[in-house]
Amino acid sequence: MNHKVLYIEDEPFLGKIVKETLGNQGFDVVWETAGAKVMGKLTSHIFDICVLDIMLPNLDGYTLCRQIRKLYPALPVIFLTAKVETSDLVKGFDAGGNDYMRKPFSIEELIIRIKYQIQLNGTGKDKQRQKLLPDEIKLGRYRIFPKRFEMEAPSGMIRLSNRDMEVLGMLASNCNRVTDRKELLLNVWGDDSYFNSRNLDVYMRKLRKYFREDSSIEILTLKSKGYLFRVPEKD
Repeated sequence: MNHKVLYIEDEPFLGKIVKETLGNQGFDVVWETAGAKVMGKLTSHIFDICVLDIMLPNLDGYTLCRQIRKLYPALPVIFLTAKVETSDLVKGFDAGGNDYMRKPFSIEELIIRIKYQIQLNGTGKDKQRQKLLPDEIKLGRYRIFPKRFEMEAPSGMIRLSNRDMEVLGMLASNCNRVTDRKELLLNVWGDDSYFNSRNLDVYMRKLRKYFREDSSIEILTLKSKGYLFRVPEKD
């Protein structure tokens, strides 16, 4: 899967070089030269990261970043700027930036930073899924907080990984119905390879361990089918 980059830069020569170089590295790049057009792109595309020049015509990068944050709070943003003052760097982070590169910059370093931010923050599809999750799910004696990646068990709070939450989210959306194993693998890992299948087994063992304080909750493996996440019916 190619990661989708929203790139905002008003310098035509630099913009063309960066777009072509990122494209040659396997990124899917949407390049805009004016901040006013960016919000329309954000509502019609799912991006994994935004690379944003601060000095833009009509709408500066700081203001644009704040607008982006209101729509997609978790989308990673890398600022590019010719500004050198520390106060400008602080202003960038205060506006919601995740990283900051001063011009002139190495495109190789930019690629490394893009990959790091995507790895750290997840993909755009991850963010879209996260946005659709409820604030709280009640399952027996447990309360799940998907957007906080936490589970409240009778004995205390359990911190969940992103992958824990993805697997649990699919099971929870199919309570007391069969969740197809292949569908789960394709939705969470992107393919149903042997390696990912073994990974799924590990996560299932973890989830069973998390739910062991409530005997009314079970994750049953149905051979050649998938999983039945059995939870008590609500009154």
